[in-house]
Amino acid sequence: MSGIVESFGTEAAGQLPGGQEGMRLAEGHGGHHPAVRPALLDAALEVFLERGYAEAGLTEIAARSGIPGGSLFQHYGGKRGLYLALWEEFREAQERRTAATLAVERGHGVDDPSALFVAGARAYLQGAWDNRRLGRLLVQDDAPAGFDGLRRQWDRAWVRRNARLLEVDERQRAGRVRVSVLTTVIGGAARELGDCGDETEALEIVDEVCGILVHLSTPPG
Repeated sequence: MSGIVESFGTEAAGQLPGGQEGMRLAEGHGGHHPAVRPALLDAALEVFLERGYAEAGLTEIAARSGIPGGSLFQHYGGKRGLYLALWEEFREAQERRTAATLAVERGHGVDDPSALFVAGARAYLQGAWDNRRLGRLLVQDDAPAGFDGLRRQWDRAWVRRNARLLEVDERQRAGRVRVSVLTTVIGGAARELGDCGDETEALEIVDEVCGILVHLSTPPG
């Protein structure tokens, strides 16, 4: 999943590591009528969750969206484009949420790296709960060919950005491992929230994980 802090940009969403092609979003997908994107993505999410990515059919997605199949291909180029657009939507929503939280915290005078990190983590986890259906799709193994490589690339970027937020020197192995562990804790908790059906339980999970992060993110000594 996406990282905690400031906006990461969109370069990784369009291309696989090593310059592989075929996973790019369809050209001009942002320029279509504003009603088309949510209709197609909502329908794609429903069908992907019900059928799995491999078994999902474009005909069914188009029928549920009420958008002609030709428009689907025009805007997204097929199932892979739809899946990547859903991933981009989740990632960007999470980035906006966490960046806004950090801006508020800094505006209140908070400058402790650990406190900022935990605040960002809480915002990210609350976003994972709010967008749990989409998050549940994105952690499944049933995904477009090559998506695992893209996800691993993004996870590495997440660790690097968390290291910067925590002011950890990545050249030191101990610090690098500590940030990797923290990031893994957040990612694991986000997956649990995707399967959680009760809001009270979800909020308890968020509180519990943030309490763990407070201890783990405190520098040794």
